[in-house]
Amino acid sequence: MELYFLGTNAGVPTLQRNVTSIGLRMLDERRALWLFDCGEGTQHQILSSPLKLSKLEKIFITHLHGDHVFGLPGLLSSRAYQGGTTPLTVYGPPGTERMVTTVMELSQSRINYELKIIEHTGGLLFEDESFIVESALLEHRIDSYGYRITEKDRPGSLDQVKLAEYGLKPGPLFGRLKRGETITLDDGRAVRPEDVLGAPKRGKVITILGDTRPCANVLPLAKHADVLVHEATFMDDLADTAHEYYHSTAKQAAEAARAADVGELIMTHFSSRYKDEEQLQPLLDEAKAVFLNSRLANEHELIPVIHHQNGSQL
Repeated sequence: MELYFLGTNAGVPTLQRNVTSIGLRMLDERRALWLFDCGEGTQHQILSSPLKLSKLEKIFITHLHGDHVFGLPGLLSSRAYQGGTTPLTVYGPPGTERMVTTVMELSQSRINYELKIIEHTGGLLFEDESFIVESALLEHRIDSYGYRITEKDRPGSLDQVKLAEYGLKPGPLFGRLKRGETITLDDGRAVRPEDVLGAPKRGKVITILGDTRPCANVLPLAKHADVLVHEATFMDDLADTAHEYYHSTAKQAAEAARAADVGELIMTHFSSRYKDEEQLQPLLDEAKAVFLNSRLANEHELIPVIHHQNGSQL
């Protein structure tokens, strides 16, 4: 699982940064790409990335402000021309379907794949044998949601020494054991999965928040996540401005990460007043003073999602 930031600026694109879109690439887990938000220019950013629209399976929209959705109709229309023929599901707040269908109808855009749009107001959105996606309302000028993506625990690795003791060789029986089935050998002995499997591999948890000022739902969404992606529009000297415009500061993002005991904090959605890396550095310093394992999202940077014990809190 890897995160890829296609845009990190708040409000409008600049020469240095595009507006919000985040890719979650899961090639080993399900050979798929998920997108979180789709600001203007997202499909152009993808052209300069290792991400493939043909692998795109789901898009999660946090809220309907333009810097998070204006790229969506264009991307949906272009996907078919870039090898995308498999079904695609878009999750978003009420109004998402009307926005997309209106633009597609008026522009007479046609797609050759199955498109499903699921509007929600939070709760459990998706679950299969591998993943759970949950959502909750945040606090912004319009309804804005955060998403918690939980990878389910996977079976442990087969113990080759124990398998050899049973006289088992690679083959279909290995798969049955990994699926949790008990098998019977030719001599009548039963081999249970727990006899030959190591400890289960804990799944990873990723929390990606939409625009928000500090609010109660951040904690349950982010609790013990391996990675928390949180907006950090301003430095804390502009905390009053952040509150007025329903945004967060870098310090507030770090406080949320510390309270939720996450593994790593990745900050994004930076105000245009911070024009380059040098001007963004104070935001990082501010966050690290509260939560050491903090970092700034850099566009076109692929960040592996790894397990963390904790966030090295101060």
